[in-house]
Amino acid sequence: MNAWPELPLKEWQDTYDTLHLWSQMVGKTRLALAPMQNHWWQAALYVTSRGLGTSPMPYGDRALEIEFDFIDHNLVAGTSDGVVQKIPLIPQTVAEFYGRYVEVLRSIGIEVKLYPKPVEMENVIPFVDDRTHASYDADAAHRCWNALVQIDRVFKDFRGRFIGKCSPVHFWWGGFDLACTRFSGRRAPTHPGRIPNCPDYVMVEAYSHECSSSGWWPGGMGLDSPTFYSYVYPEPEGYSQAKIQPTEAEYHPVMQEWILPYDAVRTAPDPDRHLFDFLQSTYVAAATTGKWDRKALER
Repeated sequence: MNAWPELPLKEWQDTYDTLHLWSQMVGKTRLALAPMQNHWWQAALYVTSRGLGTSPMPYGDRALEIEFDFIDHNLVAGTSDGVVQKIPLIPQTVAEFYGRYVEVLRSIGIEVKLYPKPVEMENVIPFVDDRTHASYDADAAHRCWNALVQIDRVFKDFRGRFIGKCSPVHFWWGGFDLACTRFSGRRAPTHPGRIPNCPDYVMVEAYSHECSSSGWWPGGMGLDSPTFYSYVYPEPEGYSQAKIQPTEAEYHPVMQEWILPYDAVRTAPDPDRHLFDFLQSTYVAAATTGKWDRKALER
């Protein structure tokens, strides 16, 4: 196994698109069942030793946990009273997967109301009607998870250096990205929203306080390969002109984010150091230009 595998977007775009939609069903289940937390943290998924999972969600006096297993390639739903059901991860339409998913939940005694459309995406199709997306390349899904395992590990090291308010390292199924967010402690201007197929109040809650956020996603918006990103909200003057490491990093004026190609990290002599330098230097740029109280926030 290559710890930092190749993952060119064009080679698994169809699988990525389908898996993104499947993950939204699981994420919406977590959103429906888990108690509200600040910035919607209760809705995220987490990298696990086998894939991506919800962690336990309350359902009455039971707990439900759902995991995408990218080793044996099953979606596994299990409850605290020992009931387990699986859906094979194989090529199948979103409509077929959704029907099987709802059936599995009902078979283990879980009734949950899910918003039946994707969010944070353009041109959405209701899950029950989507017979367009039906790809699943098991090798590509496995390599994506392998990459997430490494990234999750480095992100957690980075997170541990901060003693201020900080998110978990978590996976956002809306954007299909792994992220970690640090906060200054001050409130932020009201976020304007305007995210495709996402109510503005979602972004208002997510960005209620000043933050510096870093993450990774498989690519898109003109980027044909996986990419690390980092941004600050609200963006202070001078942030986009900061000196960021490593040298492959650049500021994307459309996305208003610093970006670093995953391949630059993957092929570096020390991938961990290469990625950590990006995370640290973009945070320092955000905290310095934003006048954060670094002495009180950093370990």
